[in-house]
Amino acid sequence: MTTFHADANSGQPGFRFAPSPTGTLHIGHAYSALLNQKLARESGGRLLLRIEDTDTTRCRPEFEQAILEDLDWLGIRFDAPPLRQSDHFPTYAKAADMLRGKGLLYPCFASRSQINEAVSGIEASGREWPRDPDGSPHYPGIWRGAAKEEVERRIAAGEPHAWRIDMARAMQGLSESRLAFEEYPDETATQTVTRFRDPSVWGDFIIVRKDSPASFHLAGVIDEALQGITDVVRGQDLAQATGLHRVLQHHLGLKPPRYHHHGLIAGEDGEKLSKSRGSLGLSALREAGHTARDIKARLGFSD
Repeated sequence: MTTFHADANSGQPGFRFAPSPTGTLHIGHAYSALLNQKLARESGGRLLLRIEDTDTTRCRPEFEQAILEDLDWLGIRFDAPPLRQSDHFPTYAKAADMLRGKGLLYPCFASRSQINEAVSGIEASGREWPRDPDGSPHYPGIWRGAAKEEVERRIAAGEPHAWRIDMARAMQGLSESRLAFEEYPDETATQTVTRFRDPSVWGDFIIVRKDSPASFHLAGVIDEALQGITDVVRGQDLAQATGLHRVLQHHLGLKPPRYHHHGLIAGEDGEKLSKSRGSLGLSALREAGHTARDIKARLGFSD
């Protein structure tokens, strides 16, 4: 039996907002946080905060503080102290050990340039190579099936490496029905539909990064269980990732939550808002004189 589960309030609906402190919040984040709050209130559920700070090189305390200030300014109140992923690295390591024990993960010592070179060589021969939903080429299997002695030697020498899921092995014997999940089909739906998203579109994806005890995907599925999240409400850009999450949930013995993938807020140029593109943040809007009521009204929410 898995030990990755909430120890309290498991009978109550649970929603969460899960920002990463690699920058400040923009109005797209505000929409997701406000929608989670609205749905939690309507269902009599709890609203929880998760700080996704597994990226130890990019996450900064000042960004976390700014996020907390922006959420407070918006009037969003949470029902428990935030869960910080950096406090749960041993838990993620235990989950990765479980997957390794099932023979589902293998170490990869390849650099990004080596992977790109291998893929370029394949495509230069005229063979089409698959890409994942984010547009990145599938891992070409450089270290899949590598000699045990070579792998052990490199690990013992402290050579940096990631751990990838052997997707073909992870999918053995799994039917679509076993990886199905419940999802609200649109913004106004009150009933879920049963869906399946093919995990194989991600290839042998990284589950444990070289520079972090867990990837976004592994930490996220563990955290949903730790916090007792029954309803994952997040952007449409993460819809395809649900297939990968369902594989991890299956092999870790975790019950899947319901999913709701909302539309994304676009900028004036029609592109998705993002921290990396310098999208206008909530703090900048506040400094320009906008009120929390202005932002809520703009996004379709009332006080």
